[in-house]
Amino acid sequence: MRYAVRTPLWATGTAVLLGVIMTMLDTTIVNVALGTLARAFGSSLSEIQWTVTGYLLALSMTVPVTGWATGRFGARRVWLTALVLFVAGSALSAAAWSVWSLVAFRAVQGIGGGLLMPVGQAMLAQAAGKERMGRAMAALSVPAMLAPVLGPPLGGVIVEGLGWRWLFLINVPICALALVAALVLLPGGPGERPQPLDVAGLALLSPGLAAVVYGLSEQGGAALAVLLAGVVLVAAFTVRALRRQGTLLDLRLFGDRTFTAAVGALVCYSAALFGFTVLVPLHAQLAAGGSALDAGLLLAPMGVGAAITMPLAGRLTDSKGARGVGAAGVVVAVAGIAAFTLLGGGLAPMFLLGLGHGLVSTSVMAAAFTTLERAAIPAATTLSTIAVRLAAPFGVAVLTVLLQAFTRAGVAQPFTYAFWVVAALTAVSLVPIALIGSKAWRESSSAPA
Repeated sequence: MRYAVRTPLWATGTAVLLGVIMTMLDTTIVNVALGTLARAFGSSLSEIQWTVTGYLLALSMTVPVTGWATGRFGARRVWLTALVLFVAGSALSAAAWSVWSLVAFRAVQGIGGGLLMPVGQAMLAQAAGKERMGRAMAALSVPAMLAPVLGPPLGGVIVEGLGWRWLFLINVPICALALVAALVLLPGGPGERPQPLDVAGLALLSPGLAAVVYGLSEQGGAALAVLLAGVVLVAAFTVRALRRQGTLLDLRLFGDRTFTAAVGALVCYSAALFGFTVLVPLHAQLAAGGSALDAGLLLAPMGVGAAITMPLAGRLTDSKGARGVGAAGVVVAVAGIAAFTLLGGGLAPMFLLGLGHGLVSTSVMAAAFTTLERAAIPAATTLSTIAVRLAAPFGVAVLTVLLQAFTRAGVAQPFTYAFWVVAALTAVSLVPIALIGSKAWRESSSAPA
């Protein structure tokens, strides 16, 4: 992409961050308003829950096409299209007249949001180059970490002060500013690898991913059937992609061992972290007797800690490499989880966990792209985004099932055992992180040029 050669990193970063921040906020900002929305539309909570589920499913189904769309039309065009879709979905959601119209408009939001994160990540990575990859990923990680944490309290303030429609209207001026920034700061350029869309692959992978995410997020026999169907579709796509070229995702990128190790670390770590962030509010309300607001605020120190160490992690990764920074982050994160478990909660352990998280997420994301050719980065960001999107609900599902199993077994402190499982799973990510800097592991790479 031509703009990546001559556009300053600060310009690309500004344009990307303005677009990404509202997308990340919208993954959680609506959660606190579900009761209000149910009353406004006279619907059940199970129906209104689809305003969240529909958004996440649309995100999951859209991500696979980003690599192809970027290669076919160019990153700037895809980015602008995604912003238009997101702001249109936001405005329409604010004007919704029924629960199902809101679900449909939230899906439009999700389509735009599903394009924004991987395309933005690819633009930043290509503009940064290998020498500044850590700092670029740090810039992207700060809003990605803070926005979901700040979403619930911000949503509560908006709903109580302005009404639920402003949950979506607030996106409009920010996205308009992001559009202007993209038009001014991101010079256009053609796609690098125009090729036909792999329709058969898309028909397998997009619904497959949506089915897996839904099946992991819900409970019951129907959800299990959907999950199994999704696994079959994803497996069929994988077999097909490994046997031919020109498919929707280039799975041969996993032949680059550094990329594989980094994605493996992201999967282990994301599964543990997302599961933990679901268990913590449950623990605060069920075990500690706190309110919903108390539970939400308990996650805030984690975001603050991460915001402190992410810029440091970016600079250290660029100068010292990702392995040491990532390993140190895992150790600090495990210490935070252990302290939270032993103390039965607390803001200080969550802050400590955040410090570690800032080191891990920034360094490992940067490591994923440092050994790849520049033209492969859009496909690589798509693959890594899909991996994390699957790891997150998987971690939540596994830890929720374990918590229920501990409870049924009569364990005195089921949350304590579940938290120790989180600490162990977090520590497992040290194994792939150790491989990132291994010369023997790197030299066995079989990735295509």
